[in-house]
Amino acid sequence: CSRRPRPRSFKMARNEEKAMSMLNRWVRMKAGDTGRPERRPYLASLCDSIGESEKWRMQILKEVNRKVAQIQNPGLGEHRIRDLNDEINKLIREKWHWEKRISELGGPDHRRGAPKILDQDGQEVPNSGGYRYFGAAKDLPGVRDLFHKTLPPPAKRTRY
Repeated sequence: CSRRPRPRSFKMARNEEKAMSMLNRWVRMKAGDTGRPERRPYLASLCDSIGESEKWRMQILKEVNRKVAQIQNPGLGEHRIRDLNDEINKLIREKWHWEKRISELGGPDHRRGAPKILDQDGQEVPNSGGYRYFGAAKDLPGVRDLFHKTLPPPAKRTRY
């Protein structure tokens, strides 16, 4: 009675192991890819080309859109909503710096065509360049009071 040896089962390597194989690392090195995404410069003034500046501005716009979509969910919790709102405001300030740099380099002035910020009555909001509240952040305690206009008490009417 001869026993046949069982065939060994070979498992495929995990994606992380495949990515770190010597062949893949060599191919990436030849292509000039380090495997890490390129990071946005800390200061907009460090960028010297309009194309690069436009790329970073678009990246910021995508991040702002993603975070504004996240902050619409009131079930996130107060701390997470406040953090998201802070991050959005920080990104908007950074976007302004990139737009300023693009116009300095001779590109289009994106700040000029920006829409005005209006309140519920359609009036332009004064000092709208400051801190803003998005989505569920408008309903947080303390913030809600900022949006309600306090009407002065009506003048007392007298006969004379």
